[in-house]
Amino acid sequence: MRLGKLSPLITAGVLHGCGTNEADPSLAAALAEAAQGVDDAGLQATLRRHWEGRLRRGPVEATQLGVHAFDDRVSDASPTGISAAEAEVRGLLAEARAIEPTRLSERDRVTLQIFVEELEVLVAGEVCRFHEWSLSTEDNPVAQWNLLPEHHEVRTPADGATLRARYRQIAGAIDQRTENLRRGLATGRVANAGSTRRVLAMIDGQLAQPLAQWRLMAPAQAEHADWPKDQVEELRAELGERVERDIRPALQRHREFLAAELLPRARGEDRVGVMYVPDGAACYASQIRRHTSLDRTAEEIHRIGLAEIERIDEEIRGLGERLFGTAELAEILARLRGDPANFFASPEEVFKAAEDGLAAAKAAMPGYFGVLPRADCVVREIPAYEAPYTYVGYYRQPVPDGSKPGIYYINTFEPHTRPRYEARVLAIHEAIPGHHLQIAISQELAAVPAFRKHAEQTVFVEGWALYSEHLAHEMGLYASDLDRMGNLSFAAWRASRLVVDSGVHALGWTRAAAEQFLREHTALSPENIRNEVDRYITWPGQALAYKTGELELLRLRRAAEATLGSRFDLRRFHDAVLQGGSVPLSVLRAQVEAFVRASGERAGVR
Repeated sequence: MRLGKLSPLITAGVLHGCGTNEADPSLAAALAEAAQGVDDAGLQATLRRHWEGRLRRGPVEATQLGVHAFDDRVSDASPTGISAAEAEVRGLLAEARAIEPTRLSERDRVTLQIFVEELEVLVAGEVCRFHEWSLSTEDNPVAQWNLLPEHHEVRTPADGATLRARYRQIAGAIDQRTENLRRGLATGRVANAGSTRRVLAMIDGQLAQPLAQWRLMAPAQAEHADWPKDQVEELRAELGERVERDIRPALQRHREFLAAELLPRARGEDRVGVMYVPDGAACYASQIRRHTSLDRTAEEIHRIGLAEIERIDEEIRGLGERLFGTAELAEILARLRGDPANFFASPEEVFKAAEDGLAAAKAAMPGYFGVLPRADCVVREIPAYEAPYTYVGYYRQPVPDGSKPGIYYINTFEPHTRPRYEARVLAIHEAIPGHHLQIAISQELAAVPAFRKHAEQTVFVEGWALYSEHLAHEMGLYASDLDRMGNLSFAAWRASRLVVDSGVHALGWTRAAAEQFLREHTALSPENIRNEVDRYITWPGQALAYKTGELELLRLRRAAEATLGSRFDLRRFHDAVLQGGSVPLSVLRAQVEAFVRASGERAGVR
């Protein structure tokens, strides 16, 4: 799942001092949704102010969510914009803390608790100053702006006019990013050299393309037979002019800054962790809390990861003996990686395996879930400009108004590096019953305020997707022992994240040490390992969410089964877990406890 590294609450503001288009009906509907299911008038007002601010400061996110009041704007990442956003978050947090929980309904108390926790982690994360040093292949101008045509669809001349307005602002936004990184250099905040070189390669690839092939030019090449001819020509002319005269030079300036100023001062490969950035220890502690919803230390997380690795290694040895006639872990992993038959031969094979996995899961869903999403999920290829530098696959959520389905993006680049044994478990995690099922259900909840419907509570979102990989055994979605080995490799991969992320950011691990650990304990391909380790290095704490959330979900399920015995209903359990959207683990525990009590009462047990 592609969750944002930096919340729109922190990174966004509105360029050029534009005001709110309060007359826009999509905004009015969004503000009504902001307080949906909330009883208390004071909490309603705070949630409306919060949601309006989030949409205003994150105008492209607003467009993705079907709110079009800010379609002519991009975010402001200047020091003034960031300071204003931080001040607004702090003000909302003070408002929320002033609400007396004891006078609220139980439903409102839960919403207030989640809201306060969300804002607290954002305020705690200010110490990281990510915008002054963070740089990665998914957080750079190429990755950011190539997505704009996907998020801002052009159906009418009015859509074209707002897109043209956005294109006028892109060069300034790229320059803001450059200046932020330059400001970070002055205070000793700087990215690591390896990640910087990867971003430079990505930018160079973009700059080497003819402008006609840039993704930003796609809206200028679309046919609009129902438009007046002069409006079609106006759209094409201005987009082309902005890309050529403004955006490409700004990207070139950014590239020159990275190569000439930042790279010579970047951190070496023996200092890749956030611990080597000013305030790094406080930053990492804040990100542990943000991505796990728990106050655990890095050392505790590291120990949990090592224990999980030991357990999963034993399972791999057992299955390896059945598959390959050996229980030696290194030999099993070598057999998986070394046999060409275990890898795809063409992009078409990779894509078909993704579609087959999704189709099988769709067919099995009704037997395991009472509530099913209305939104569909489809498979798409990861774009060519991104594919060499990114993950094996990821998911993007549907647009709530139904105009776009959930999308499972699969990486078909260099198919001979894409293992067949990972295909099924990857589809399960990224699509169904993983991200798509959980996120689409969350977006469709009827009595939950908007911030909860669209929350990025990583430990829940990723924990659920990893739990889904476990559930897939019961659903019969692994068709062979090789599929099951892929599932075990993925389980080891997520356990390794606990070890590697904490090792890099708190224990001083090098990039090479992190890659070596993954080679020794997973069947991931070398290409995937390189991309994954770079991700952990540039996104502190996010990788901790997966195993943390899965372990808690499995613990809660086992406890419910033990208490209810034959009265345990798996479909009802899953519905209870998903009923509140993406929530912190403390709230999840309360939801499951309520499910257990209600199940006992239905059976006449007191």
